[in-house]
Order: sequence, then structure tokens, then C-alpha cells
Amino acid sequence: MKTYEKIIEKLILICAVTATISVALITLFIFKSGLPVLADYGVFNFIFGTTWSPTNGSYGIFPLIAGTLSVTLGALVIGIPTGIACAVFLAEILPKRWAKAFKSAIELLAGIPSVVYGFFGLVVLVPAIRNLVLPIYRIFHPDAFATGFSILAGAVILAIMILPTIVSISENSIAAVPREYKEASLALGANKMETIVRILIPAAKSGILSSIILGMGRAIGETMAVLLITGNMAKVPSGILDPVATLTGTIAMEMGYASPTHQQALFAVGIILFVIIMLLNIFAQLSMRGMGGSTR
Repeated sequence: MKTYEKIIEKLILICAVTATISVALITLFIFKSGLPVLADYGVFNFIFGTTWSPTNGSYGIFPLIAGTLSVTLGALVIGIPTGIACAVFLAEILPKRWAKAFKSAIELLAGIPSVVYGFFGLVVLVPAIRNLVLPIYRIFHPDAFATGFSILAGAVILAIMILPTIVSISENSIAAVPREYKEASLALGANKMETIVRILIPAAKSGILSSIILGMGRAIGETMAVLLITGNMAKVPSGILDPVATLTGTIAMEMGYASPTHQQALFAVGIILFVIIMLLNIFAQLSMRGMGGSTR
């Protein structure tokens, strides 16, 4: 091995060790700051308590978990079929030169700051839900009332934000399927759509699943956009037009003025968020392994 290659190898090793130590220190700091509240209040009461009122000493975060999961689930319901359809369209239907242009445009969405998405939702989406969606919703629920700050607003904005991740990785996975698979399917008499649905998408399923998991991780961890448009009301939602508060949004909004005990409770919220993301990663690894994909 040449001298400069040894130097590069050492530099990469230093970067990897530094990154690992940084993650370990951040994790240690969060757990050290949040565990006292979990020990005093009780893990079960903290996770399943339905009242989040720090000024009164109530630290039940179940409404925050329900708000986070409902907004994330809504984003996935909208974003997954849209993202996979876009990926198939770019990989198999659109001519290559046009596909490059469209893919570049979609990838630009990843570079827009989240606060811009939130501002767009605040100015355009929230009034649209209040003026256009609510009258339709009242046909089925006459007593419904909504300001537009809702699960639906958060889900739509998050769906747009996770699209670049799902489209880019899924498109690469579909394009990486061996050409022989497609040719064999067409040679056996299947049409183009049957080949896409029954051959290409199943063959690329591990990559598509990875894109969905990564998109889900971004949706759960998003803060500014959902902070601006979901209403930040800590209650268990009963409909898609209800305002909710999320774990990340609550931490960002309350950390600035929190008392010491309140701060510890917010760090405990961070612990729960950390555990949720860890479980998500483990699920992703197991799912990919079950589908025969590489986990490295």
C-alpha cells in the first residue's frame, strides 16, 4: 500500500471513530438528562399518561406520541404510492433525457429548508383545508370545527418532504434490476405494465423498502414544518382535521422557557424518540434481511 493510501486510510478511520464517539456522547447526555424524570414519574405513566401539562407537574406524553405517529402515518399513506409511482415513471416509462430533468427537479425538493415548507403550509395549505376541505368534511360530521392546523396539513407537507428520498432510492433500485428479468418477462408474453408490477417492483423490493424506512425516519424527526402547521395541541386526535402536537415540535417549542424539571421531561421525550427510531432501524434491518437484501 502506498504512503498516501495509508494516510487516507488513517484519516477515514479517525473520521469514523470521531462520528461514533460523538453519537455515543450525545446518547449518553440525553439519557443522563432524561432518566431522572422517568425514574420519578414512572416509565408507564410517562408513556401512557394522557395529560401533558408541565406547569402542573403532569408529564404524560401519549398525546405527543399519537400526534407524531398520526402525522407520520398520514405522510406515508400519501407519500409511498406517489413516490413509487414517480420512481416507476422515471425508470421505465419516461424517456431517459426527460427522466434526468424530472429526477433533478424532484431531488431539488430535498434542498429546500423545512421552515419554507412550513411557511408554505401556513400560508396556503392551512387556509385551503379550512375553506375547502372542512365544508366537505361537515357533510359527514355536521358539528365538526377546524382551523386548518391539523394532521392533514402536517401529513401533506411531510409527504412532499419525503418524496425525494423515496423517489430517488426506489428509482435507482428499479433501474438496477437486471435487464434479463425484463426481457424474459416480455418474451413470455407479459405486457409492459405486467412486467413492471409483477417482475421489476418485486425484484427491487428491498431498495424500495429502504427508501420507505428512510422517508419514515425523516417524517418522524421533522420539526419546523410540523411545528408551524399542526396546531401544537397536546391531545389524542379523533379525526384528520384535529390539531396535534408532535414529540419533536414540543421539544423545540418548550425547551427555551422550561424549568429544570420540565427540561428533564423534554430530554425524556428525546429518549422515547430515540427508542422509536432505533426500533425503526432494527425493523428495517430485519425486513431487508428477510427479503434477501444486504444490511451492510
